[in-house]
Amino acid sequence: MKIKKIYHLILPLALGLSVSTSYAQQKSKPNIVVILADDQRADALGATGNTIIKTPNLDRLGKSGIRFSNCYVMGGHHGAICAPSRAMLMSGKSLFHVYDVLTGIHTMPMHFAENGYETFGTGKWHNGAETFEASFQKGKSVMLGGMSDHFQVPVRDLDSNRKLSSPVLKGFSTDIFTEAALSYLDGYAKGNRSNPFFCYIAYTAPHDPRSPREDDIGMYQARNIPLPGNFKKYHPFNYGEMQVRDENLAPWPRTPEIVKETLADYYALISHLDVKVGEVIQSLRDKGLYENTIIVYAADNGLAVGSHGLLGKQSLYEHSMKVPFIIAGPGIPKDQVSDALVYLYDIFPTLSSLSRLPKPDAIDGLSLADVISGKSKSVRESLFTAYRHFVRAVRDREWKLIRYPERDYTQLFNLKKDPLELDNLAGKPVWGDKERQMKDLLLQWQKQTGDTLSYTARTILPLEYEPEKYKQQMDKSQPKYTEDKYFKK
Repeated sequence: MKIKKIYHLILPLALGLSVSTSYAQQKSKPNIVVILADDQRADALGATGNTIIKTPNLDRLGKSGIRFSNCYVMGGHHGAICAPSRAMLMSGKSLFHVYDVLTGIHTMPMHFAENGYETFGTGKWHNGAETFEASFQKGKSVMLGGMSDHFQVPVRDLDSNRKLSSPVLKGFSTDIFTEAALSYLDGYAKGNRSNPFFCYIAYTAPHDPRSPREDDIGMYQARNIPLPGNFKKYHPFNYGEMQVRDENLAPWPRTPEIVKETLADYYALISHLDVKVGEVIQSLRDKGLYENTIIVYAADNGLAVGSHGLLGKQSLYEHSMKVPFIIAGPGIPKDQVSDALVYLYDIFPTLSSLSRLPKPDAIDGLSLADVISGKSKSVRESLFTAYRHFVRAVRDREWKLIRYPERDYTQLFNLKKDPLELDNLAGKPVWGDKERQMKDLLLQWQKQTGDTLSYTARTILPLEYEPEKYKQQMDKSQPKYTEDKYFKK
């Protein structure tokens, strides 16, 4: 009897020690939540000084951590910039070292899983079904592909064999992806929490269709929205990609009215997204997970939405290549803004470093841990961007050069004095030395990254074009709301 009594006393104590030990192990590494928006330009955020858009939850997230004001996507191989952008994010590799489908590539969630993390993904996955299955242990409401009607989203769940199911139509996109994430967090909190988690939430908003949820329509009145400071009716010259799908979302010429209406719907999609991000953060708080969770918020690329006479992201202007990037969590200083020049693909090594994991192999991204801690101001002094064979660009802390090889045309901007990229200084004798310096810098980047595009093409094409003759075409994913508003004349 004495032996049994001792056993009954020891067993609960041993179990308690076991639970405490596993929880301590879990606490030694932070949980990770990566939230990615789709097509959100960097200035479509209250924290950047945009006084029209309402993003209180994202603004608070920025205050609770560090916001990078110069984060860029490197560019794309084709019009769907989101595919290579997400491939770069997930692989830590540059545009010239990874393509869209990540088959055979070591991904960020794989790296975290190999180092003791439980991995979960929901939302848009534009990089191949088999690579989602290989990257994540759990998944719910996964959308394969680039876009869909926000109210009719084909989503799949990851089964116990780590295979994605057949698609089922659901909607609204922002809601269903948030619900999937909240469901995962609820299940994790009710479990033993023996391993930290890596949770990836990839929204499709504010990517078109510009169709907010019904109760969000009219959230912003178009008449109250200012035009972008670099609004133009047309892009001033043809650089080869004037009728890509994104540019068909409004007729030519771009009118102030249509751009304001577009911004009203675009902002409504972002504000709805902000509410849902707030729900994810509140769930972390309610479940006692917030204090040990690093939260990243970023977007896959920017968007023109009327700037320079463009609507899409298929250019190398700041509005299309620069994205929001916020990181907050344990050990990260609060209410900081960094102007370091960073890429989206720096997120992988940064999170790995902050989580005290081994450095990922064969990546191009750089850890921002020293910038975050204040030990360093920067990780690079210039950035290189590229879009197909049409255009290349390089920027340093003050200057930016954009080169169009097939047009033998150059733009040179002083970003400090001309952040809207309106005053082209290329070809002006007084700025000749600066143009040559930036050209040399661009050529250095091309050599470093393995980009073989010539500075000047063999055949030079005309800059002139006649956009008035273009005919607007509607893609199949546009619902009646956008058809009636943007496609019917």
